Amino acid sequence: MSSRKLTSEEVDALMDGLQGSDYEVQADVADSSEVRSFQFGEDDLSLMGDYYALRLINERFARHARSVFLPMLRLQPRISPFPPEVKTFDEYCEGIENFMNLNISRMEELRGPMLLTLGPKFISTLTASFYGGSIYQPDQKRTEFTSTEERVIELVYEGLSECLSAAWTDLMPVALTYQGREVNPQFASFVDGGELVIICAFLIQLPNGDSVNMDVVYPLQTLKPIASQLRSRMQSDTSDDVSWRERMEHAILNIPLNVTALLGEPVMSMGQLIRLQSGDVVPIQVNEGIELRVENNPIFLADIGEVSGQAAISLTKRI
Repeated sequence: MSSRKLTSEEVDALMDGLQGSDYEVQADVADSSEVRSFQFGEDDLSLMGDYYALRLINERFARHARSVFLPMLRLQPRISPFPPEVKTFDEYCEGIENFMNLNISRMEELRGPMLLTLGPKFISTLTASFYGGSIYQPDQKRTEFTSTEERVIELVYEGLSECLSAAWTDLMPVALTYQGREVNPQFASFVDGGELVIICAFLIQLPNGDSVNMDVVYPLQTLKPIASQLRSRMQSDTSDDVSWRERMEHAILNIPLNVTALLGEPVMSMGQLIRLQSGDVVPIQVNEGIELRVENNPIFLADIGEVSGQAAISLTKRI
């Protein structure tokens, strides 16, 4: 970069040129139908597509979340995800109760917040069932959670955060950082009231009981950088870098099976069987070899032998 400075004569000439210029740009576009007012940040972000990848994430999260509620409810509830819905945050707050469990987290990779909401009745149900009570709790008007319920909320939030991070793994790695917790939507420092949010609702169904809702809310501006990925239909069903097929194969290969070697099946009369005494020898005839059985199913023919001082068999032919 040049360090040369303008001389005083050059500065005076420049100022005279600016002051003496009477050129003015004028344009009238009021009658043009193709021109409309625009403000940066005010564009419609609701046209991000079908959110196909987000639906897959919600389905995967619903499957994983069942294991979080199992130790508390002593059963796995049925969790059904709904299609993502776009609303303003004020419209979302109008549709929920004034007393809720609101957990605010930050998604570091997307540089934006995330909101997880649970109803107070479901928190009471989890707490009562966790300590040996019934899962059927009556409706109560409340304004705060007890210290025991606060601890249950922490356990549920930690488990659901891990499940949500695992569900996002296929699309991108996401780390959730806890920021705060509120009970009134009006005091939740999440986003501005007029800002658009994506609402991922889940219906939790308990046997012979009322259904409860669980919501995961993302600001639309947070998901805008990965809009093209959310519209993608090429998503693999993997979790923790291990596919479902590999996990199923690993589980099947670890099933214990009983293996027996059939040396022979001698035949004798009832009289011979009654006269058997200690020390008698029963002859066994081995024809083609010893039969190796798995759960009483013949699989191989083998020869008997010895390895390192222990009896052993050598597989020779598959049956």
